[in-house]
Amino acid sequence: MRALTIFFFSLFSLPLVLNAQSVDEMLQKVSAAIESGQHGQAVSYFRQTIGLNIDRTEMFYWTSIDKSSEISSKLAVELASAYRRNRNYDKAYLFYKELLQKTPDNVDYLEACAEMQVCRGHEKEALRMYEKVLQLDTDNLAANIFLGNYYYLMAEKEKKRLDTDFKKLASPTKMQYARYRDGLSKVFSTDYQKARNSLRKVISQFPSTEAQKTLDKILRIEKEVNR
Repeated sequence: MRALTIFFFSLFSLPLVLNAQSVDEMLQKVSAAIESGQHGQAVSYFRQTIGLNIDRTEMFYWTSIDKSSEISSKLAVELASAYRRNRNYDKAYLFYKELLQKTPDNVDYLEACAEMQVCRGHEKEALRMYEKVLQLDTDNLAANIFLGNYYYLMAEKEKKRLDTDFKKLASPTKMQYARYRDGLSKVFSTDYQKARNSLRKVISQFPSTEAQKTLDKILRIEKEVNR
């Protein structure tokens, strides 16, 4: 019975052993390809190793790859993309951030970092990154979609607060009414206007029904503020 148990255990553990050997062999191929200057082949092997064991592959990247080398960025892209596909947004952000440190003005890496921050629930950081994207590429679609929606929601939140506070006043004075109108004007000229600018760029690139609906709402609010 003991021998039978050992036999079955060996059958189940065999794939794990073979997988570990396969990963080690593939990583050796990565190293050999890098040493011989075959970077395209090295990236191909590296990508295959990620599919076998992404954790081991990441450890190899941190411990065996010269971060100042040209190929390090290509390998980091592979890890970032794999973690992104796996919805491991923390790890994906880590590698996109690593890439961004080398090329701070790379729009693709900035956009990817911003997207990962949204997925991680860090909207303020995403906002900062998307704004930098627009400094480099004013028509960037992803950045304009995010900023258009972000500023619209912020404007709606502030307008609701102003409306609620004003309605609490049983008999508002002229000064209180003027302050309320001034608040509406201010929120329109800041967040609503920022939202409008971004959403106009969105619909100039593709016919978004939702973006157009939001622009129509902003127009109605503008008429209300200016009446």
